[in-house]
Amino acid sequence: MTLAIHGGTPVRATSWPEWPPPLDDAQRKLVTAVLESGRWGATQGGSTCTDLTEAFARRSGVAYGVAVGNATLGLFAALRGLGVGPGDEVIVPAYTFVASATAVLLAGATPVVADVDAGDLHLSARATEAAITPRTAAIMPVHLAGSPADMDALNAVAARHGLAVVEDAAQAHGAVYRDRPVGGLGDAGVYSFQASKAMTAGEGGLIVCRDEAVHEAVWSVCNLGRRLGGAWYGHPTVGWNLRLTEIQAALLLPWLDRLDEEIDRRNAFCAALERELATLPAPTRHDGATASSPAATRTGGATASSSMPTRTDGGGRPVTVVPQPPGTTRDSRHLLMLRLHVPVDRAFLLEAMAAEGVPLDGGYPPLGTLPALVEAGTRAEPCPAAEAASREVYWVRQSMLMDDPANAACVAEALAKVLSAR
Repeated sequence: MTLAIHGGTPVRATSWPEWPPPLDDAQRKLVTAVLESGRWGATQGGSTCTDLTEAFARRSGVAYGVAVGNATLGLFAALRGLGVGPGDEVIVPAYTFVASATAVLLAGATPVVADVDAGDLHLSARATEAAITPRTAAIMPVHLAGSPADMDALNAVAARHGLAVVEDAAQAHGAVYRDRPVGGLGDAGVYSFQASKAMTAGEGGLIVCRDEAVHEAVWSVCNLGRRLGGAWYGHPTVGWNLRLTEIQAALLLPWLDRLDEEIDRRNAFCAALERELATLPAPTRHDGATASSPAATRTGGATASSSMPTRTDGGGRPVTVVPQPPGTTRDSRHLLMLRLHVPVDRAFLLEAMAAEGVPLDGGYPPLGTLPALVEAGTRAEPCPAAEAASREVYWVRQSMLMDDPANAACVAEALAKVLSAR
């Protein structure tokens, strides 16, 4: 077959669903009501931010919530509310967005980058324990791509060492771990409402916590050091204005009513694509070897940092879905992560897939290799699993996952076409 970038016909000629989706009637009605009220700020007497935080906290299985301007600030506020600051270390996974680390720096603490599980790419409990020092104050698991991290294992590590746990749930709205919603499994959980997320107001974030004292401390950090219920001009501690607006809350609150339906749609697409990928033959290389032969198989994925033995060679398949972590009850599928088990130039694959009308994302580099973080004093443990992921893992974005599951076949078709021409 001829690749589209070489003049052929693309596998997919039509566009993928847009993200965010169009406003629904409930959003339009509530946003209009807030705009007409003139109460646009969170301190002007409106109730939309309060309604949103209460509803989101209930959904997360906890009693308390604080809405904030974005999730980076939310992680910072959660850490500060839990007493994390200068001189402390916070363990973060090596395969995550940079904000997981920069929020730690913002709090005055030092990020410590620990490796992820070689199979599911979530923070490894074994690597976390190995990275703990007398300065360690907290662990920050990330519910990567909408999958819940293995919180029982990580909470057990935290309990043994007396550490706080802040869940980075930026990508995991609606995810469930062992029948319990994520976000409420640690001392605090933080969601993002940035433009790419499963619920969005363009920007925004929300912190949930189960303990009243933690909630009061986090609320104070986000409200200029005021005490909850105290005097307006009383500022017993240092804090910042990190609040969400009523207009943003009006976009988000009605979304909770359709979130589960959208998660179901993404899971249906993911299941269909996984079935399609299972039928892909191992492509033949120009030297006559197949992708599953010893000459063509990569071995960098399996590492000693994994919390349990995990097969990462694909079982002879050229492309597999990155598996869900242990304990996953419901995966919210913010992204679908694919692992390639054949040697291919990353730049070529990304360019060729885009030309076929099936754009993929190359994903994260290992967090500890980012120069700005290194210069800021971040400590990075050896992270071979994250390094392997940065070479072998690709993402299918959320907007594509919202499409009809019948169209999952074109993703597999495009992959087969591109891999056969590599």
